[in-house]
Amino acid sequence: MSDPRAAARAIDALRRGWPVAIDGVALLAVETADRERLAAFDPDAKAPLLLSAGRAWTLKLANQRDAAVPDNPVLVDRSPWLDFDTATALADPQFDLATPLKGPFRAIALDWPDVAGAALRLARIAGVLPAFFARPAQGEPAIALADIDAHEDADRLRIVTRARLPVAGAEDSEIVAFRTDEMPGEHVALIIGQPDGNAPLVRLHSECLTGDMLGSLKCDCGPQLHAAVHAIEASGWGILLYLRQEGRGIGLINKLRAYALQDQGFDTVDANVRLGFAVDARNFKVAARMLTLLGQPAIRLLTNNPDKVAALEAAGISVTERVPHKLPPNPHNARYLDTKRDRTGHQL
Repeated sequence: MSDPRAAARAIDALRRGWPVAIDGVALLAVETADRERLAAFDPDAKAPLLLSAGRAWTLKLANQRDAAVPDNPVLVDRSPWLDFDTATALADPQFDLATPLKGPFRAIALDWPDVAGAALRLARIAGVLPAFFARPAQGEPAIALADIDAHEDADRLRIVTRARLPVAGAEDSEIVAFRTDEMPGEHVALIIGQPDGNAPLVRLHSECLTGDMLGSLKCDCGPQLHAAVHAIEASGWGILLYLRQEGRGIGLINKLRAYALQDQGFDTVDANVRLGFAVDARNFKVAARMLTLLGQPAIRLLTNNPDKVAALEAAGISVTERVPHKLPPNPHNARYLDTKRDRTGHQL
């Protein structure tokens, strides 16, 4: 029997720099720890370092085949020179150009891959870098693998409230709020117009604070959001799903770290991988659940991303048509759009 609240407590602990245990393995997040906490956690300085395969590959600790799934786990031997400062440099690629790594470092056999993979997932959910010191548990607050699965279970999503909300470009609109009891972010749907018997035009829009609210020119999110409202209004009726999955699911802080890496010359895909995350960590089952709760099993999808079509259909939503969503580039996001086309299969 899983306990979704256990994952929420573990997330809070990670953010506070406290150790947690998953199925008998104690973990201390590098990002939120410090030298004193590491010394208390591992007084003998023997705890190896858990990283993602993507990050390990950038450090030459895993071969390219191992790193093909960048959020897979890799365990690094605790050499005498792998102290807290070095671990921080290994965990955070922003320091790659500024911090010469001592080394050498050695990847070692990982006897608990399921637990390690769950730990990296938990880091992503918590919005911290996927890097941990690890040792056998000694009474730390514990969670099970199933607790993390339950925390991300889209079927737990429910409608909380709804209200009329006229918006610019679509005055006849209603907003519907969704949440689970454990997760902090609320997803919303904006229902534009009135059902007319036809499949609604639907847009899945992932939260982007920098683009939606601040007008960032590094991406096309803000213009896509506003253009989607107008396109749905013009179509007769439809639904804009606003998903709280910032930075393709890695969170705001890590997205900004990816921006810093882009300033060093990496594209958006390589930046995510160097941070240790999957290229796209979003959970589109959330969108499918929202549509199901709204009574819309068949839709027309406004997207350039075939993966969204496949994910919705795998979750039981019939996509009767993919409607392209094209906007002109600007000098700041042209490379970003090229990357989406060339490396993540977007049909622009």
